[in-house]
Amino acid sequence: MNYASSRLTPVKPSASAAVSQLAKSLVAAGEDVIDLGLGEPDFQTPKHIIEAAHQAALSGQTKYPPTDGTAELKDAIVGKLKRENQLDYSQAEVFVSNGAKQVIFAAFMATLEPEQEVLLCAPFFDSYKNICLVLGAQPKFLACKASNKFKLTPAVLEAAITPKTRWVLLNAPSNPAGAVYSTEELQALGEVLARHPHVLLMSDEIYEHILFDGANFVSFAASCPQLRDQTLVVNGVSKAYAMTGWRIGYCAGPQKLIAAMTKVQSQISSGACSIAQAAAAAALNGPQDEVRRFRAACEQRRNLIVQRVAAIPGLTLDPPAGAFYALIGCEALMGSRTPAGERIPDDNAFCQYLLNQGKVATVPGSTYGLSPFFRITTAASEEQLKRAMDRIEQCVTALVST
Repeated sequence: MNYASSRLTPVKPSASAAVSQLAKSLVAAGEDVIDLGLGEPDFQTPKHIIEAAHQAALSGQTKYPPTDGTAELKDAIVGKLKRENQLDYSQAEVFVSNGAKQVIFAAFMATLEPEQEVLLCAPFFDSYKNICLVLGAQPKFLACKASNKFKLTPAVLEAAITPKTRWVLLNAPSNPAGAVYSTEELQALGEVLARHPHVLLMSDEIYEHILFDGANFVSFAASCPQLRDQTLVVNGVSKAYAMTGWRIGYCAGPQKLIAAMTKVQSQISSGACSIAQAAAAAALNGPQDEVRRFRAACEQRRNLIVQRVAAIPGLTLDPPAGAFYALIGCEALMGSRTPAGERIPDDNAFCQYLLNQGKVATVPGSTYGLSPFFRITTAASEEQLKRAMDRIEQCVTALVST
């Protein structure tokens, strides 16, 4: 018996989660595998955030929360957006969910008709595509080349928009390439969208605090205030505060869109965990010292990976400007053979080779819509990263050109 509906046929499980789960199973079986697949900070959640959750539980905040978020957390989000992003939103324009992915799912479910298009900047986070497919929408991939630092250009955006286009999804700093846009670049994209009022813009800003080289984050909504009615700002506490397991994401946008998303969530999960929401409010309202420490550590690790990749013939890496990933090019290695004589035709085979031969778990670029590349997370300890790069270098050196 086939239990899955036809709309799930093209949908793939999360590639990074699948790679990480495979790595964990190999470790459990006694293999010495280094997992660089899953984008999860190796830091601990700051103590004052944990204490806030503890106090929330003790004080009885254990009942059903409002579907779209507690007043306390919404107030913290409104304050955060004003303080850090120069954005003015009311509580009625804010929505809280079980992680940023569910925010995106709710937004798409609330707005997309079958066969409508969502424009994705390739390389893209693979869940973007699969959420579209689950809902019967059409993901449309816009090539963002390494030569332009993996960023979308106005010309490419203009050429891609059709009457069927419903959303453009912009992720910056981006997963997997770490692309970051200037105010001028965002405004140029905004000029295109202003000519197409039927198109909504989703700005996924979950990595906003993971920026390098002294850069300051600029929100799309702040760069293009004239597009307020077309813009949904998505964020969360998972990355900046090392709170991946707390599952709190949020967004801000037009009140009617927020109301539609709340209707969706009321029939899926109801409100997010009340105790986790109290913790998220403490994260946004509390001291930000740990956020700055996390960012500095991520930059140091980024620098380590950039230096190591530069020393390995056959690999390329445009230094990521943000986030905690490295999208490493491996085009020069395609067609080579392993010591066992097996040909490496694509980045999928190369990642499998790294896992089999080097015991390093990575994710192929094809997962993100761009080949031949592979992604590693830099959100691991420096010791792990050094060991992993030693193994990757050994694997590359062992390949035989044909």
